[in-house]
Amino acid sequence: MNMEAMICLILAVFFGIISIIFALLKEKGAILISGFNTMPKEEQEKHDKKKMSIDMRNSLFLWTTILFSGAIFGYFISKYCAIIVIVIWLIVFFKDVHIDAEKAFEKYRIQ
Repeated sequence: MNMEAMICLILAVFFGIISIIFALLKEKGAILISGFNTMPKEEQEKHDKKKMSIDMRNSLFLWTTILFSGAIFGYFISKYCAIIVIVIWLIVFFKDVHIDAEKAFEKYRIQ
């Protein structure tokens, strides 16, 4: 197995396990989200933890699917397929990254 396909497989397994953890913890999984766990408790209570946890689980599952397909394509077709999939995953990943925690959790604010 080439290195690129192996990287995709390792990341897919890692994100798959974390996705399962979020699925099992349900709304308690929100505390594992970076930025949210550093907010004061009273600020955390103003957010929909269940929706946050579901969205994080779904994002992780999407990443798992993308990277697992990269492992398969990289193994059976070409290592360049795995490289392309890693680039696609990076684009999807950085689309969801927010520097400002308040802006990142704005859509989960309870009215």
